[in-house]
Amino acid sequence: MSWWLAALVGAASGILASMGLGGGFILVVYLALCTDIAQKQAQGINLLFFIPIIIIAVILHLKNRMIDVRTALLCSAAGAGATVGGFYLARAMEGEALRTAFAIFVILAGAKDLFSKGVDKQN
Repeated sequence: MSWWLAALVGAASGILASMGLGGGFILVVYLALCTDIAQKQAQGINLLFFIPIIIIAVILHLKNRMIDVRTALLCSAAGAGATVGGFYLARAMEGEALRTAFAIFVILAGAKDLFSKGVDKQN
C-alpha cells in the first residue's frame, strides 16, 4: 500500500465526513478492496479514524449553531444502543456475509439518492 494513496483516501474521507456525506464508505471500501485488510478490520479502523474527525466537526458545527443539541442527544442515545446490537451482529457474521450486507446497503443507499428528489431545507 503506498503512503500517498492512503493519505489521499484519508483526506477525502475526512473532507466528506466533516460535511456529513459518509466519508467512511470510501475508507472501508478502499481498505477492504485495495489492501490485504479484512472487512471487519476495515470497519474497526474506520471507527477509530472518525473519532478525531467527529470531535472537530462537532466543535465547528456547534460554533456555527448548526446542531440542535436536544435532537443530537436523542439520536446519539438511540445510536449508542443500536451500536451494541450492531457490534454483536457483525461479530457473529462471517466475513463474506458482512461484505455482502455492506454491498447491499451501499447499493440501496445509492439507488435512494439517485432516484429520490432531494429537497434542500437550508435557510
